[in-house]
Parts: sequence; C-alpha cells; structure tokens
Amino acid sequence: MTTTPAALTKWFVVHFAADITFAVPLLLAPEIFLGALGWPSVDPFAARLVAAALFGIGIESLMSRNAAPGTFLTMLRLKIIWSTAAVVGMALTVVQYPSFRIPISYVLIIIFVAFNVLWGYWRRRLKQELEAAGSSV
Repeated sequence: MTTTPAALTKWFVVHFAADITFAVPLLLAPEIFLGALGWPSVDPFAARLVAAALFGIGIESLMSRNAAPGTFLTMLRLKIIWSTAAVVGMALTVVQYPSFRIPISYVLIIIFVAFNVLWGYWRRRLKQELEAAGSSV
C-alpha cells in the first residue's frame, strides 16, 4: 500500500495555518482587517462567508493530514476547485472594478495561483503513485 508523502502532509498543515490566519480576523472583524489591508469597501456578510470556507477547508486540512492517500486525492481535488474558482473570481473583480486594483488583490491572486499549482502537482503525483501501486483511484 502506498503511503502519503510526508511533504504533502506538511503542506496540509501549512495550508491550515494560512487559512486560519485569514479566517479568524475575517470572521471577527472583517471591516478592520480588510480596511488595514487597503480594501476599498467591505461587505461583512461576504467576508464572513469567505471566513467560513477558509475555516472549513483549513480545519479539514489539519484533521485529514494523517489520512489514507485516497482521502488526500479527494481533498486535493476540493482544494484545486476552490483555488481555481477563487483566482477566477478575484481576477474578474480586478478587471471589472478599478478600485480593487490594489497590491493586496494581486498578492492574494498570486497566493491562490501558487496553492493551485502546488495542489495540482501533489494530486498528479499521488494519483500516479497509487496507480503504480495497483490501487484503484
């Protein structure tokens, strides 16, 4: 049986930390947090909805870090879908609304693209390892 690479489990913990770092202030004080980042306008309802998604994905990343490789494939697919949709949404916002053409917007887009590439790499690698070991994926 194939085991999950140790580096991937560490990336899940890093992802948990990144998600929680943003989720807590978005949930508790979205106007203050986003205002400090230079956000031109804040919808606390939408910000807290994003916080909920970050909590869900981040906490599940931590909780599933020791799971079987097949579980990682499912989580990686979720992370790829989430990061792809986030990049598309943020890019559309930057294109359509000039007030969001601020440094933090570009930083967030870069972060989400980087995680998307990372998750894509790990999903392909893990899937290949499972297939080579004769597991059904």
